[in-house]
Amino acid sequence: MSSYQLIARPCPPVAGQLAEHISPLLARLYAARGVDSAEQLSLKLNRLIPAQQLKGLDCAVKLLDQAIDQQTRILIVGDFDADGATSTALMMLALGQMGACVHYLVPDRFKYGYGLTPEIVALAIDDYQPQLIVTVDNGISSHSGVEAAHAAGIKVIITDHHLTTKTPPECAAVVNPNQPDCNFGSKALAGVGVAFYVLAALATQRKQQSKASINLTQYLDIVAIGTVADVAQLDFNNRILVAAGVERIRQGVCRPGVLALLEVAGREAYKISPQDLGFVIGPRINAAGRMENMRIGIDCLLANSFDEAWPLAQKLDELNRERRRVEAQMKQEALDLLAHSAYRNLSDIPPAIVLFEPNWHQGVIGIVAGRLKEQFHRPTIVFAPSEDGLFVKGSARSIAGIHIRDAIERVAEQYPELVSHFGGHAMAAGLTLPRQQFEAFTQVFQQIIAEHDPSLFDARLLTDGELQAHEFSLDTARDLAHAGPWGQGFPAPLFEGLFKVLEYRWLQDKHLKLLLQHPDHKQRIDAIYFNAKRQHWPDTMPKLRLVYQLDINEYQGRQRLQLLIQHAEIVT
Repeated sequence: MSSYQLIARPCPPVAGQLAEHISPLLARLYAARGVDSAEQLSLKLNRLIPAQQLKGLDCAVKLLDQAIDQQTRILIVGDFDADGATSTALMMLALGQMGACVHYLVPDRFKYGYGLTPEIVALAIDDYQPQLIVTVDNGISSHSGVEAAHAAGIKVIITDHHLTTKTPPECAAVVNPNQPDCNFGSKALAGVGVAFYVLAALATQRKQQSKASINLTQYLDIVAIGTVADVAQLDFNNRILVAAGVERIRQGVCRPGVLALLEVAGREAYKISPQDLGFVIGPRINAAGRMENMRIGIDCLLANSFDEAWPLAQKLDELNRERRRVEAQMKQEALDLLAHSAYRNLSDIPPAIVLFEPNWHQGVIGIVAGRLKEQFHRPTIVFAPSEDGLFVKGSARSIAGIHIRDAIERVAEQYPELVSHFGGHAMAAGLTLPRQQFEAFTQVFQQIIAEHDPSLFDARLLTDGELQAHEFSLDTARDLAHAGPWGQGFPAPLFEGLFKVLEYRWLQDKHLKLLLQHPDHKQRIDAIYFNAKRQHWPDTMPKLRLVYQLDINEYQGRQRLQLLIQHAEIVT
């Protein structure tokens, strides 16, 4: 059982207009997440931020429009995660339907690394002879790759969402809400969101010119998957995109590959939640890029029928199972390293965890870094060796209040010899070091992280307070499920409370199944705590203080209220 300081989420006064339209509970939850008017509850597509606010959009649209008309050979250069895969698939589907001559290339992460590099440009020329390269979910830092393309007479359009403090590459067009001097109203667009905006503007222009065009809303399922899987902040604009995409999947009007991925995972499309995009579909697509080649994931999304998509979905499921096996082994090895270093408790470990093992798998280091970050509440970087063994490639994950990319940049600026290249966001980043500089980098990085406010390293859990007795109901659980989409930056409601334990039993010695009673009423409430790990618990636990989500457990057509426990403390 991890130790957390439970803190009630700050909640401003609920606006009267908001309170008039919804229940007091929902009004309070929305207000705590920055919703201050009923207008903000309407997630209709016509309320999306206008595309014209995106810097570079008009130029990119003009070039793509001409490329379609002139049958210019277009090559989409993507990334090897779910955001990159959905961005690539979206470009392929939309441009292809508009009549473009278009192909795609995704770098093998183990051979070429990330982004539009000179090596990727050379590979593109050998295999596709492109006249126009369009990057998706990458490119904002690819100066040398753009120069190599220009030297070969290839134009480049960059569509990306990653942060940069430097001037973007000089190319035909750059569309990125996070580039300097871009006034787009949302900085939270995922790569697939940027691609969607570019393609929607292109489709609109071509329709106005009476050219072959399409309705981009047919691909919103892909946009939603990439947005959630990339853990993009669910601001108002992204919530619109995700809500529309989830609705299309629930109605079954989505890509056959999406239905195949749900089928192989044993999920029913009409029941899916936004969280399922991140926990069910996203990991299976990501598994292709982590364990083998992202082409499998992209081709699954591009499949035109269920029969075509099904074997690809099965392969992705197999790769995901292998990824989970490798992840479990690597995490245990990481915990052993920490134990041997005497880092057994939060108070023992340094401000940042930095680990490397020569046998670790490049494709899984990001997941392991995330798991360690969650367990120890420390910024964490996990490294694996490069193909040639001369470098180590790291994946970083951070905690609230510590901008991991900026911290790495400080190391690179102060000691350029320590970092070959890097990129990322506030909460996640990637980097490459010369192998012999690992120890030196670790020391400098930990020193920089140690300069932060010590209170940031205290593990905290924000809750939405306690529920009243009458709110423990299936109706409340249904209201909460439909009130989303919940996700990063717009977290699902999390409640706390004291409960009497009436019965409990262990499932597989790691999942705790409970029958509880709330102090204020006689109702018996089912609860489950996944991965509670029996060895961490005593034989008796008469009362528990719980942090939980309201859930609906459906079995043999019958629905019962259930608490999904996220944290538990025994009350003596």
